[in-house]
Amino acid sequence: MESRKVLVVGGGLEGVNTALQRAQAGANVTIVEKFPTLGAERIPRDRLITPDNAFVNPDLEKVRKNSSIDILTYSEIKRLRKENGKIKARILKRSLRVDNSKCTDCKACIRVCPVNMFDDFNEGLGFRTAVDYFNPATGQYNIFKEDMPVCQRTCPANLDIRSYVGLIADGKHLESLAVIRDRLPLPGSIGRVCPHPCETACNRQYLDQPISICFLKRYVADVEIDRVIEPSYETPSSKYPEKIAVIGAGPAGLTCAYDLARLGYKDIEIFEALPVPGGYLWVGIPEYRLPKKVLQREVDLICAMGVKIHYNTRVGKDISFDDLRKNFDALFIGAGCHKGLKLAVPGEDEYQGKGIIDCVTFLREQALGRLPKPKGKLIVIGGGNAAIDSARVGWRMGFDEVYILYRRTKKEMPANPWEIDAAEHEGVILQYLAAPVEIIGDGEKATGMKCIKMELGEPDASGRRRPVPKEGSEYVIEAETIVPAISQGTDLSLLPENNTFNITRWGTFDIDPYTGQTNVPGVFAGGDVVSGPDIAIRAIAGGKKGASGIHEYLRSR
Repeated sequence: MESRKVLVVGGGLEGVNTALQRAQAGANVTIVEKFPTLGAERIPRDRLITPDNAFVNPDLEKVRKNSSIDILTYSEIKRLRKENGKIKARILKRSLRVDNSKCTDCKACIRVCPVNMFDDFNEGLGFRTAVDYFNPATGQYNIFKEDMPVCQRTCPANLDIRSYVGLIADGKHLESLAVIRDRLPLPGSIGRVCPHPCETACNRQYLDQPISICFLKRYVADVEIDRVIEPSYETPSSKYPEKIAVIGAGPAGLTCAYDLARLGYKDIEIFEALPVPGGYLWVGIPEYRLPKKVLQREVDLICAMGVKIHYNTRVGKDISFDDLRKNFDALFIGAGCHKGLKLAVPGEDEYQGKGIIDCVTFLREQALGRLPKPKGKLIVIGGGNAAIDSARVGWRMGFDEVYILYRRTKKEMPANPWEIDAAEHEGVILQYLAAPVEIIGDGEKATGMKCIKMELGEPDASGRRRPVPKEGSEYVIEAETIVPAISQGTDLSLLPENNTFNITRWGTFDIDPYTGQTNVPGVFAGGDVVSGPDIAIRAIAGGKKGASGIHEYLRSR
């Protein structure tokens, strides 16, 4: 006869005693304890109770040595169901965060722990950190965090960084990837291009250096590729009948569609003006930073959930905005910022398309293979990541010389420091404290640019010192191609002329900060069309907010 199986929830005094009694009666027992070890005793931080006289349960060792008892610490029951007269439990087993065989009891983790909690040892009259001693008899540490970690709070998409990094430490790469995908459908792509604001908040930097949160995301995504594993994203068996349209197949639109498909919506259609998916990830991020095959693979996984993408379909031209509103129950706008801003200097309009090309167009046409064969000198104006990308792409295309002109110093450049260093290492020439004054040409095409030297004055609203022209310091740089990379803007030509949307003075949608809904019922927006040009992970957060808002809107009608 099959022996009885008993599940004991809680590893405190009563749980341990019950487990021993049932095991001695012949049952196979499993103890589920939410803390990292058994006993449910903890000494206070001030050590008023020492390990010598702490309350220790003598039955702990009996439980640990009993072959009929399985112990699942740092675990919790997620679901219970009754089936054929038996109870089945789904249990979440978390990774232990401290390897006690390597712990030297330096207590550094306690000192840097960002989370303060009410200390339940003294009935909540004081506070403790989320890291402290759990059982003085074993010397094991406890990590129990009720609040969101500082790295997760800093991540725009609130990825569960603590869990997926811990799973990697345990060698559970695919499980770590599953945790990432719970919030992020593009781990391989974002793991390559994200400037990782989470790492700037990592407390480890105060000891040595931050954890490589971004590259670890890329690592587990690449493990899956290297093992030739083709996953499938699950969707609910029961589906919602509403139809949802998404404008833009960039990170915001793809994430919105992904989250809606996971919620159970089967009719999701994305309308994309480009012939490729990914939006700026495809046409704005160079191949050497984000291989197209990695991005395409992740988009294909989203499409396999039932999401349909219409390429070469520009809303406002190939299909009207009003038709989308009429034929779909909800609409998400994630069109991005694909319009490069002008320098506003003499000669720019005259030679536009004749040697002058904005960075957005330059990167897009290069990604799509439409640029002519390069020749002569390339000048890029700007100090952001788009300027660095344009210059490094130009260097790879084969321009004789590549320059970046920036009106402040290297210290003030907003581009990622490692990208600036890479550009200099490759041979890109950076000229600081210089600004364009006029585009020079021969009447048919641009031949160069008149510049002026700058010096730094008082700080402006951004906190950076304001560049001031130095009188009489003008000079000319000859060049065949000039790429302004000073900023990007939204293109709202997709909207009808008589639209009633609330648009900010920056040309972005004014939305509800909690649901992502515009002032027009049923129309939501997220990503760069709301925030202005920003990082991809923030666009993904906008897509997630839009999906949640759409779901609430449709289910409350």
